[in-house]
Amino acid sequence: MKKYYKITTLLLALVFSLASCKKTYLDINENPNSATSSTPQLVLPALLNNMSSNFMNYFNYGGRIVGYMANAGGVSFVGSTTITYNFDSGSNTGLFTAAFSDLRSIQYLINSTSGAPQYALYNGVARILKSYYYQRLVDEYGDVPYSEALTGADNVTPKYDSQTAIYQSLVTEIDAAIAVLKANASSSTVTKLTVNGADIVFAGNVTKWIQFANNIKLRILTRAQSGPLSGFVNTAFGTFSSEGFLLEDVLIQPGYVSTSARQNPVWDSYQSSYTGTITGTSYIPTTWMYSFYNGTKLTDAGRGALTYRLFAAGTTPRGQLGAPNNPNSGGPNWYVGTGTGLNSTEAAGLLKSRVMGLCIFPASETYFLLAEAALNGRSLPGTALANFENGIKASYNYLAKTGTSTASQSATVLDNYLNAYKTANTTNANTNYLVNYNLATTNAQRLEAIITQKYIALNFIEGYEAWQEYKRTGYPRISGTAAATTFVSIESVAPTPDRLPVRNLYPTTEYNLNPNVPPVSGINIFTTKVFWDNN
Repeated sequence: MKKYYKITTLLLALVFSLASCKKTYLDINENPNSATSSTPQLVLPALLNNMSSNFMNYFNYGGRIVGYMANAGGVSFVGSTTITYNFDSGSNTGLFTAAFSDLRSIQYLINSTSGAPQYALYNGVARILKSYYYQRLVDEYGDVPYSEALTGADNVTPKYDSQTAIYQSLVTEIDAAIAVLKANASSSTVTKLTVNGADIVFAGNVTKWIQFANNIKLRILTRAQSGPLSGFVNTAFGTFSSEGFLLEDVLIQPGYVSTSARQNPVWDSYQSSYTGTITGTSYIPTTWMYSFYNGTKLTDAGRGALTYRLFAAGTTPRGQLGAPNNPNSGGPNWYVGTGTGLNSTEAAGLLKSRVMGLCIFPASETYFLLAEAALNGRSLPGTALANFENGIKASYNYLAKTGTSTASQSATVLDNYLNAYKTANTTNANTNYLVNYNLATTNAQRLEAIITQKYIALNFIEGYEAWQEYKRTGYPRISGTAAATTFVSIESVAPTPDRLPVRNLYPTTEYNLNPNVPPVSGINIFTTKVFWDNN
């Protein structure tokens, strides 16, 4: 078990309160018996663990809105904002509040390590994490508090900065963080990230943190490349650190345990609780998503069997989707192991085990980002074809692993899977290029293939990013109104052609406490787009 579990709830409360940016997190009553500071090697693992818990806000929202999951029978939420998309200031507030909860801890870590050379590595990691979170905030809200935010009582009403200015600043911040890490990676005088097991992501590997920073920067630049920042982006594409990109799945692993509430949060939400109670019964896979596996749109026997319980190639397991009573009877839909509750076995697939690491940036996404970069003529590693096919193989590789095994599949196994996948999708000229990249005849088809495969790879892993990519590109393509041709809710009230929203509203707490929040009268959830949304 990782040492971070010795961190007390008192420390967590401390971290989340010291760098507060809003009145709701300020407390005029000071307890003289409470701790007022902590060390970076204690704060970092607490922060990373809290990130894994807060990740569920993005997981749930993204998975629902982008079509990975739908409401099960008996829990249809008819008329709710979940399926009408008529979001108000009380909808999906966790996206905003969870991010700022962690950002306050991140800023505390930055502040406490600035001017302290021995903690340079912690400072660099914190700045990377800050960019990770702010990218997510901008992608869903546009303008957010940035330059004046996270200062605690010094400014409880921070201004809202321009989304384009924030995006540019994030790239600058990542470059600065990388410079700090590179300058101190081999120093004998700095405190290592391995002290007290602080780094529960890369176990103190500074090179991997630098590569991960490059991944985040690549995601930011890819998203902004065709909007008003195109000139800035074109220059920034030539400034990646020489360490390159991280081509492995990024997992937070604080030492999840199966005997208490400290198990993996995705398993806890969608498989079973630590007491064995089956969870996640409110949601089931969609007919739309099955179409990418069962032959309706694409045929994918390999990943289909690793994604859905009772999946058989070419069929839709009706015992799960559309069942008259409990669609989850017999086991959770995204679990392909055997047994239920406490008797559930270690398995491959998505729900691997109670102690599986939490994936926050899969290798497949990095490969598809590199494939798009190559398609656009960027001078980054790999051709568009090679990165595209490596993305598919990386997706299969992640699914084929079990919860406690980190060993990758052999090159032969991955090549055999890819060849079988390509062979199974050669005849339909309308879709074969989505699997066989060389069959795409235009750049539009090539981009569609890249984004569609990214969408499949992120299924039930990172729906939030898949949603942002749909907003940016319009892929995967919606081709009708039937269940197998669209992921749009039949309850949608959106007046736009695709009947989908483009953003969320700021939470009610912001309107109540900060006079600088953009007025709700000037925001339309169906038409007020983020700056990079050209779809």
